[in-house]
Amino acid sequence: MNGTATGEALRLLTKGNEAICLGAIAAGCRHYYGYPITPQNDIPEYMAARLPAIGGTFLQAESEVATINFLLGTAASGKRVMTSSSGPGISLMQEGLSYMAGSELPAVIVNISRSGPGLGGIAPSQGDYFQAVKGGGHGGYRLIVLAPHSVQEMYSLTMLAFDLADKYRNPVFLLGDAIIGQMKEPFVPTPYDASFPQEKPWALTGCRGRERQNLKSLYLKDNAIEVHNWKLHGKYEAMRQTEARAESYLLSGAKIAVVAFGTAARVSKTAIQWARKEGIPAGMLRPITLFPFPEREVQEIARTADRLLVVEMNTGQMVEDVKICTPHHDKIGFFGKPCAMPTPEEILDRIRALAGRKG
Repeated sequence: MNGTATGEALRLLTKGNEAICLGAIAAGCRHYYGYPITPQNDIPEYMAARLPAIGGTFLQAESEVATINFLLGTAASGKRVMTSSSGPGISLMQEGLSYMAGSELPAVIVNISRSGPGLGGIAPSQGDYFQAVKGGGHGGYRLIVLAPHSVQEMYSLTMLAFDLADKYRNPVFLLGDAIIGQMKEPFVPTPYDASFPQEKPWALTGCRGRERQNLKSLYLKDNAIEVHNWKLHGKYEAMRQTEARAESYLLSGAKIAVVAFGTAARVSKTAIQWARKEGIPAGMLRPITLFPFPEREVQEIARTADRLLVVEMNTGQMVEDVKICTPHHDKIGFFGKPCAMPTPEEILDRIRALAGRKG
């Protein structure tokens, strides 16, 4: 990791996975548990090297099932805690994630996703969109899901993830892939500025001097579980109303609007720049939060653009949420690559076709 001073800002040449670690440490995370799996192994390696030296705890668990339950216990004590994994490892955590959501425990979970289903492979993929956005475990819970598309955002969105987790007392998910995790580029490590107080009167820190309190997801009396579910639903609706985030890229006057997230959005920006040079008025809406989804922004571009092109590194997952947002399904096209990064040339060809141009 090399740093160079440019004016007042220090720029670091850093891997995306390492930027996540820097963001977590800056946000006060001192507890990390995990289990190795490619392509996210840089994260536990970095945390193992750094956390003990600053008074933190690193523990390689015996499995991903153990990992998520270590998170549950640490979160219940009020400490900021994180794990990371990929694909199959995240699948093994789903029961524990449901327990954490049901018990209203904040934590940050990172998925540097790989191709699947099954064992799949280490190729980059966005095939875990459904798992992240729809709540992969039982019971109908939701997680805030952040989708960075640069090393800078791997850093900044990790810090945001800890604040959102505490604000809503809910696990928060950071969804990346092998490209954004492994690539290096300069970023500026901006200071952490807490957007939510870290006091946690609900935490289990011992009951001396106060009434006993419980954190649980088991409700057996009368209709207590229904009351609890409606309480959680209200929290998820509050997320929808206040936490949706998206980037508008060259959308002013755009007649062809790309909708893409993460690495697919990063590549799409180049294709859009080329299309603009050819006189094709193209732009992009990039969801930064996959849940809550930027529904109002999608509604607006579906109303004003002639065509929408959803680009994903899968066979079609986010496109379903795009269609939910608008009745203009006839305007929506899809381009997917389930186990590889689309090229700017491929995306440009589809933009040209939608604009009635030949390559």
